[in-house]
Amino acid sequence: MKVLLATQKPFAAKAVEGIESILKEAGHEVEKLEKYESQEDLIAAAADAEAMIIRSDKVTAEVLEAAKKLKIVVRAGAGFDNVDLAAATAHGVVVMNTPGQNSNAVAELAIAMMIYMSRTQFTPATGSEIMGKKLGIQAFGNVGRLVGAKAEALGMKVMAIDPFLPAEKIIAGGAEPSGDH
Repeated sequence: MKVLLATQKPFAAKAVEGIESILKEAGHEVEKLEKYESQEDLIAAAADAEAMIIRSDKVTAEVLEAAKKLKIVVRAGAGFDNVDLAAATAHGVVVMNTPGQNSNAVAELAIAMMIYMSRTQFTPATGSEIMGKKLGIQAFGNVGRLVGAKAEALGMKVMAIDPFLPAEKIIAGGAEPSGDH
């Protein structure tokens, strides 16, 4: 099977090595399209691909129309907002994602931004500490729980609301429920 690894913003080199190693060991051919300039480049590269691995790349109806052999698109990340799901279904292409794979990186960035902002973006002005502050988290999924745990470790009081989770799940995740559940 020919697998197209299409990333305008390439994965870390170690990740690409791992992906290539696993796919080649399984007998698949790997083609890389990294740092491409236009959607036309993706359309051309997808023409003979049977599988595609992407990040935030746009898999449009035009890409799917050109990719006559395509059977599956895997998005490295959560969500499908960059894939035309109706067109994929119409072309018989399965679309999958990898939720949770980047959750820790996102949580660390959220904490880093809180510190950055509380320290007045590292300007000479007087900032404040986040220790002792309350943090409200709206949506207590993978990222929300990780942000909450990191915030609690930094001495913050963590509160969360999630319309899909009962209060006991939020408590079990280490936060105080906020709002109606």
